[in-house]
Amino acid sequence: MKFPKSKDEEPRAPGQGRKKSSVPGVMITQYVEQVPAGKSHPDFTRKPIALTIQEGKFAFFKAIITGDPKPDVKWTRNNGDMSDTERYIVSYDPIQEEHQLQMPNVSVDQADTYKCFAENEFGRAVVTATLNVIEIGFKKSKALQEARTADRPKEERKEGEVDERFWELLLSADKKDYEKICAEYGVTDFRWMLKKLNEKKREIEEQQAQYVEYLGNLRHIEIKNTGSAQFEFEMDLKDPNAKIFLYKDGVMVPFSVDADEKHSLRQTGRRFVFSVNGLSADDAGLYQVDVEGVNVFSTDFKIPMVEFLVKLQEVKAVEREDAVFECVLSAPIPKITWMGKSTPLVQGEKYDITVSEDMLIHRLVVKDCMKVDNGIYAAVVGIKSCNAWLIVEADNDPNNRGKKAAQKFTINIPESKTCNFDSAPTFTVPLKTHASPEKYECYMSCAVRGNPTPRITWYRNNVSINANSNYFISNTCGVCSLLILSVGPKDNGEYKIVAENSLGRNESSTQLTIRGIITLLCPEILLSRLFLQ
Repeated sequence: MKFPKSKDEEPRAPGQGRKKSSVPGVMITQYVEQVPAGKSHPDFTRKPIALTIQEGKFAFFKAIITGDPKPDVKWTRNNGDMSDTERYIVSYDPIQEEHQLQMPNVSVDQADTYKCFAENEFGRAVVTATLNVIEIGFKKSKALQEARTADRPKEERKEGEVDERFWELLLSADKKDYEKICAEYGVTDFRWMLKKLNEKKREIEEQQAQYVEYLGNLRHIEIKNTGSAQFEFEMDLKDPNAKIFLYKDGVMVPFSVDADEKHSLRQTGRRFVFSVNGLSADDAGLYQVDVEGVNVFSTDFKIPMVEFLVKLQEVKAVEREDAVFECVLSAPIPKITWMGKSTPLVQGEKYDITVSEDMLIHRLVVKDCMKVDNGIYAAVVGIKSCNAWLIVEADNDPNNRGKKAAQKFTINIPESKTCNFDSAPTFTVPLKTHASPEKYECYMSCAVRGNPTPRITWYRNNVSINANSNYFISNTCGVCSLLILSVGPKDNGEYKIVAENSLGRNESSTQLTIRGIITLLCPEILLSRLFLQ
């Protein structure tokens, strides 16, 4: 029996026509006007689905096909030969009634669009499936760096410049998060950062304009429940068929429209929602979405490493009483997720959500309990969770109908160890050596941490300059800076910053050299300088 390469290669016989399959994506052509009773044209009850797989793995497509008489089945690919029986194995399982196309040790050159034809005397059914093969070792960061710097003059790398992850995060971040990201990467020169960021924004917007009409409503990754995390954005593409890629820590990862897969994409109109399912500690990292090699969104997924020192306990309450759940964490977390019967709970008239000052004890109060509040309540932090029942008992006292009951509940929390976060001052980013031309601005900074908050003192040549109006000194969340608007010979020397608290003392020093200063002036040079002045 002949299998045409496309639906247009055969002339349509009288009575021949298109039929609709119950499975989306299946094309059926019926050869006769009326199919005899008890007979049927081919159709797919299970079609092969698109596959993205790493090279060297075992790739296969599966299909279940119906039809009477039993259809002949053939597999083809759009661009390439399939005559090599070692690379392409066609099989049929009579027990499962399943047709398979197997590709052991799949290679990059086998990436293509594949078709499965099923034909009998009453018609033909055709379905397509795409195979994407990820090349081992292919790194996004390297490929993007080559693409983005191909037509750009090389820029000398500044001393201590941060890696590309820092800029990828800033490009997708809200302005209110800039300070936090800078602190994580040890960036203290905010003026330099903002200038560099604006340059990179102009570059990336020019690249995005080739493929993207609109990009907005960026929502960074967050854990939705104990099993999955999501991030999303809205985007209009100039070409709806443009290729979208997902990367984790610079390495391409496969994703599917199937919500049960590890990485999945759900698109509704212009809204794109990416999900990471079956969460584990290995899923933490930098996730990036590219369109045709151009970055459109980056988000950093952090999974807090924390345990429940005290888990939730079962709570019983009489109708109209308040019920209290409490848990104790092993590390301070400002906010956790509370779930009630698998639904996230928020602060409001029904629920009161609080955290202790040390951010270790988290509490949920279910106010004015009714029978409908019966169920399981859970505390979720990262990929860890604990849960307990709330049992609401009926109030049989007729005098209390419609009245809020007095509180009678008690909760016994096992004694927990006191956590001490006090620490002596340490410099996470020390001062760097500076060489500045005379009459130019000089800005030096460092980052220090400690608990209690350290007291900061600046010195020049071992003399305190905290009260010297010639220097602009600031301390923002441990980022300490000193600014000299116009340096002169008097500013040359050693600068030192000292951080002290009740637990200790630490210091960092640097040398400021003013370019053009001559330490020993001969009479001729002295006269020339006086003349110029």
